[in-house]
Amino acid sequence: MNQRANPQRVDSLPEPVVALLRAVHDALDIPLPGLTDADERAYARLLELRAMHARVTMACILQDGHGVGQSASFLRDRLEREPVTYTPWTGDGGAR
Repeated sequence: MNQRANPQRVDSLPEPVVALLRAVHDALDIPLPGLTDADERAYARLLELRAMHARVTMACILQDGHGVGQSASFLRDRLEREPVTYTPWTGDGGAR
């Protein structure tokens, strides 16, 4: 089947799938760090941790048969416990 001929839009997907896509997006879409080494290290640690949670969530769905909606909720809960704590990049370089 040619995906270009019949593209599936997000609004045609089941809500649990959309929730999962949004949760994975939000897990990986964190602001760039300010210019300090500490901010860059914190950014790298947070992105690595969130990417790991997203990978584990996807593996649980694809390999272990976990529910998509419940997995999206679990991932969201993990993200709330791991917020951005570094100074994000701004036009002034993330200066405090």
